[in-house]
Amino acid sequence: MPEKRDSFWKRLLYKYRLSILNEDTFNEIWHTRLSRMSVFVLLTFSFFLTLGIYSLLIFYTPIRNILPGYSESIRQRLVEETVRVDSLSTTLSVQTQYLSVIRDIMAGEVKSDTVQSLDSLQIVQREQLLQKAKSEATEEFMAQYEAKEKDNLQLFDVQQVTPVVAFFRPAHGVIEEHYLPENKQFGVAIKTPANENATAVLPGTVLLVEYQINNTYMMVIQHSDYLSVYRNLDKPLKRVGDVVKEGESIAITSNAELMYFELWRRGETVNPEEVIVF
Repeated sequence: MPEKRDSFWKRLLYKYRLSILNEDTFNEIWHTRLSRMSVFVLLTFSFFLTLGIYSLLIFYTPIRNILPGYSESIRQRLVEETVRVDSLSTTLSVQTQYLSVIRDIMAGEVKSDTVQSLDSLQIVQREQLLQKAKSEATEEFMAQYEAKEKDNLQLFDVQQVTPVVAFFRPAHGVIEEHYLPENKQFGVAIKTPANENATAVLPGTVLLVEYQINNTYMMVIQHSDYLSVYRNLDKPLKRVGDVVKEGESIAITSNAELMYFELWRRGETVNPEEVIVF
């Protein structure tokens, strides 16, 4: 058994002569001595060297893109980067529009407020008339009740009178399209003059400023019980979270589109023409 093992190692380490001869003259040009062990080591080293070179090429060159399964991750990354670029572009556009409006206002090219004192006077007068009518009706009712139940008058709760809400008009202009909920028209479309200011109808907080597909902006303002929606605005003057007062300018209307205005109360639409003097 030891002799067979020794003979195996002798055959493995036995050296052979590898020569390169000139075919015409049979002169030896080059020769080397190789054993089976050296050939095995050389082939193993060549294998691992080739494997290392291919690994470097796959990890550090575009060849990896043709590997199965890797292109899916590349495609997903491209989609994520595209969405991120679109979001940054939208944010940059909004910031640019905002700075442009501020620059125009400082240069005096845009009126900072278009609410006229006549609107406020008309609304205040209407509110006083309504309150006067309600108070007269209440006093008349109380007088009749006291006269009828003079002997056995007892304490009772008087129903609270609903407070009157005075709205400012959302913008100066002419109503081109009226409120038609049966035709999915939940607001009014107003034709405004050039560079007209859209104004807040009530005190509230800006909930949404969104860029629309028709190159205009939509703004939503939350009031105490109401929600006002402005569409087709050209340049917003307020940002999300800003607190606005009634009659305060919130945006510049578009010259190419009709300004669309909606009014909602507790999830139901309200006809703006019934509560606002246009």
